[in-house]
Amino acid sequence: MQNENIPLLDCPMDYLVGDASGKIMNEYGRFPCKIQCGVYAFMVRGSAKATLNITEMEFHQNDFLVMNPGTFLLIREFSEDALVYYILLSSSFLDKYSYTVRQRMDMPFMENPCLHLTEDTAGIIKRTFDLLLDAINMNPPILSTEKMVPLYNVFQLFCADYIKEVSAGSERPQDRKTEVYQEYWQLVLKHYQKWHHVAQYADAMHISLPHLSATVKQVSGKTAGDIINEAILTDAKSQLKITGLPIKEIAASLGFEEVAFFNRFFKARVGLTPKEYRNRE
Repeated sequence: MQNENIPLLDCPMDYLVGDASGKIMNEYGRFPCKIQCGVYAFMVRGSAKATLNITEMEFHQNDFLVMNPGTFLLIREFSEDALVYYILLSSSFLDKYSYTVRQRMDMPFMENPCLHLTEDTAGIIKRTFDLLLDAINMNPPILSTEKMVPLYNVFQLFCADYIKEVSAGSERPQDRKTEVYQEYWQLVLKHYQKWHHVAQYADAMHISLPHLSATVKQVSGKTAGDIINEAILTDAKSQLKITGLPIKEIAASLGFEEVAFFNRFFKARVGLTPKEYRNRE
């Protein structure tokens, strides 16, 4: 597929299979995007830096990345020699065919979306992508939406099995504090548009507010409130840059009853009003 078909938010058709150079990918690093489609990406060569949700990550050759719908993505840098293979599955595809898939794309084990593959496993993944690229570029293409469903299933099961193998080989089990933080972050991703106060999350998790605040700070180095604010701001920046929605509607979608309050919240943390941020090149 042509590189310019890479969408910023959702996939414009049921699926896309293609490749992109580091030069192309760097064009997508100007502002955060909230991904509505499902993404599989394989680093054939080169390296990259990106922020996924609020976590800064580095990717290298043979890394396999899975991005769930709703993931915030900010591309920071791709090396000039980078080459990425990708599969994109639209939100409508996932909604329609999720009942046929044994492992949903929103499965909880994807806390770390980047799998560091061995050389042998990476070789298998690369050959799989090569076959898919050949199939999609045939005239007429031999892939179809119906054929993508079992392929989706295969990739999900591969991810689940690979993570289980890695976890089984880990010497240190995940401690309770990390579990609390991960549960908190998952709830923030789910509810930040309505829940703006840490106490709401503490109530949902059935733990005390001081305990939640102290645990999040100890594990992440950030306050629990900062994490909520970062989620809101990332979504706001994405909508301001990518959509033409009125600022009042964006504010309402993020749980602000008054646009003036949203404006103050945004400027206090970004240094610009939402309008100024939208108009800035």
